[in-house]
Amino acid sequence: MKSNSVQQVAMRAPRRSIGGTGARVRTSIVFASVLLLLPATIVKAQVPDNLPFLPSPVLSASTVPANGDLNPYGVAFVPPAFPRGATIKPGDILVSNFNAASNLQGTGTTIIDVPAKGGSPTLYFQSATPAGLSTALNILRAGFVLVGNFPSTDGTCGNSSAGSIIVINKSGKQVGNITGPSINGPWDSALFDRGRTAQFWIANGLSGTVVRLDLNVGPGGVTVESSTQIASGYLHQCDPVTFVDAPTGLVYDPIKDVLYVASSDDNEVFAVSDAGSSHSDHGTGRVIYNDPKYLHGPLGMIMAPNGHLVVANNDSINPDPNQPSEIVEFTITGEFVKEISVDPAFGGSFGLAVMTTGDISKFAAVDDNVPDLLIWTLQLP
Repeated sequence: MKSNSVQQVAMRAPRRSIGGTGARVRTSIVFASVLLLLPATIVKAQVPDNLPFLPSPVLSASTVPANGDLNPYGVAFVPPAFPRGATIKPGDILVSNFNAASNLQGTGTTIIDVPAKGGSPTLYFQSATPAGLSTALNILRAGFVLVGNFPSTDGTCGNSSAGSIIVINKSGKQVGNITGPSINGPWDSALFDRGRTAQFWIANGLSGTVVRLDLNVGPGGVTVESSTQIASGYLHQCDPVTFVDAPTGLVYDPIKDVLYVASSDDNEVFAVSDAGSSHSDHGTGRVIYNDPKYLHGPLGMIMAPNGHLVVANNDSINPDPNQPSEIVEFTITGEFVKEISVDPAFGGSFGLAVMTTGDISKFAAVDDNVPDLLIWTLQLP
């Protein structure tokens, strides 16, 4: 069944597959609350700060390309200003795969494109060598994709290498590779796109550090102007199930000049001040969310349109059998708001992305147990 429509149901929301024939229908967990979204500025002025962002699952699309790659991690929306004539279109969703068909971690080579208007997902990029394409996936509006390469020779973190940031053009061709001592297992990332320049933060899985790359963006690709380690001291360890437990989700607020860091092994979320302007290391920053009841190894993270943070959990740290594969929403002052599960088993939630255009907000999250991409569409009031 091919469909790009969205059905919002108050008590029960089915997942409807989009894409080719043989589409499956799966019923989601029942959620009792109905979601109402408001921009952050309106929320603060008119309604309580604990108004939730998280909705109930609606659409799903397979993330498995023809070569059988598995374990989808990174998720990114193609921005509205992305150049015309590209292989990917504004509003499309890119998903990076960390595992090859062998299911060995750190060996995946592909990024798939889930079309904004529905239809079957297609291959956007494939590396010539095993790459382990991680959650570090961002898109520059000038027409380039940045993705973390965190490869392993045998599927274990113990035999992984420092990796790099692969630069891909609008046609899905690799045009650059960013390496250096500041990159040490790029596990996730955040981007502040200024057009001809950009700031790019990388969470390093092998060192427990966060670095900022100040980038120049030109017609032919991306170059690094400077590199600064802005945060360090996060717990990090190799993990046979999750590959690595380390700082992962990064969200940058350019108004406050604050970088929010979700650290799996610490089981906490931190705020690092002066993240875009500082040229020194701020340690871990300050803890803004420590909640053993709802945090179970925080991973990918986004900021919702209402100003809340939304984080996935790996279930390897502080697991709770009653809360598998949870996505948790909380305020930047550390107040829990809501949670939803993307899979009845542990380890399904990972990469997240959100894009708001006009009065429509789309939220996407992987369920890497299936594996597929879940897509929520919401009308803003």
